[in-house]
Amino acid sequence: MEAIRQLQRKLSAEQIFMLSVIVVNGGNYLYNLLLGRILGPEAFAEAALLITLLLVLSFLGMTFQLTAAKFAVIFSGDKWNAFKNNTLKLSILLGVTVGVLMLIFSGQLKELFHTNNSIMFMIFACGIPLYFFMSLNRGIFQGKQEFKRLSLTYQTEMWSRLLITMALLFVVPLQSGVLVAIGILISFFFGLYPSEIKSIKIENTFKLDAFDQKRIVKFMVLTACYELTQIIINNSDILLVKHFFDAKPAGLYASLALIGRVVYFAAWMFVMLLLPTVVNNHKEGKPTAPVLFKYVSYIGALAVLITGGCYLFPDFVVNIMFGSEYLEVSHLLWKYAVATSLFALSNIFAYYFLSLDQYVPVILSGILGMSQILLIVFYHDSLDTVIHMQIIAMAILLTVQIIYFMNKEVFGYLSDNQNPNQ
Repeated sequence: MEAIRQLQRKLSAEQIFMLSVIVVNGGNYLYNLLLGRILGPEAFAEAALLITLLLVLSFLGMTFQLTAAKFAVIFSGDKWNAFKNNTLKLSILLGVTVGVLMLIFSGQLKELFHTNNSIMFMIFACGIPLYFFMSLNRGIFQGKQEFKRLSLTYQTEMWSRLLITMALLFVVPLQSGVLVAIGILISFFFGLYPSEIKSIKIENTFKLDAFDQKRIVKFMVLTACYELTQIIINNSDILLVKHFFDAKPAGLYASLALIGRVVYFAAWMFVMLLLPTVVNNHKEGKPTAPVLFKYVSYIGALAVLITGGCYLFPDFVVNIMFGSEYLEVSHLLWKYAVATSLFALSNIFAYYFLSLDQYVPVILSGILGMSQILLIVFYHDSLDTVIHMQIIAMAILLTVQIIYFMNKEVFGYLSDNQNPNQ
């Protein structure tokens, strides 16, 4: 214990957060790997579907988180309190609405994704309001750069989901999809610790003026649009494969996606650090591009390392993670890693511009996200083809993002030199 306390004193809050994210990502990977090994490809397809649906809903959760993170830097005093209270009301209203809709259409979801029952969707729906509040809570910690408390919320959610789900699978004699849904629901309660709930009140006397309300609404809408495009890009392939293919190939593809997405999950750690830093630098008149360059170099190096490992040792990676039942898709692993790496890099550019209130990348991502869906809808004769369609779409997206960045930097530099007082 003393050694741990000494280590904490030596590490900065950001370094502790980065280590925590690594642990959380490792724990989430272990959670998925254990599900894959325990359930087998066919049953794992249903578990992976629930996890994917959670990621799909995260476009709304992350909207609350990123909005809170941004305006925690900008607002203070009564404005900050009013912002928190208004956003809490919205998160509750939206969470209940989405949860009720999922309950109503649980039967249709069962038919659409060919699952054994609709109960798992009903249980999952009950946790949606909690998930949105948990995201708002994390955004407050992120914006205030309270990275230790932010780290703890991720740790409590991850460990509770892992341990409770595994216990349920071995002890409770229910269908595996239902048990996974219960584990997800319970983990949301644990993810609320620590919480800012005591500082948030539904009733408040201070109101934001029209200008601030417009800024918040604009950022939330555009962030939600961008998060939705990310979800489309990052998860539509699993949903489409689940729809177009039988249970076994869908489960095999889910395992492939989980391994290949390690680059994206690692990139998210840097996004969490990038956004408040860029907003703060911009607010203080400091250069923001060096922050982008730093995180792009980190993600680029990580992408090369992971993709190279997947190319050189595909059978070893798949076998050690999921077992011999999944080896028939090991030859596709490096290709999926390429697609994910391209997306992770373009993602850094998009969040950089989003934090500076520049929204063209949102539109670009939306267009490319829809193109990926259309490509897979029309070309899905094999899993290999599905991955090739993603590589094409993501390569175009990254190229366009880089061109946009170069354009903004060149013209922005010239504009600043011509108008030094602006």
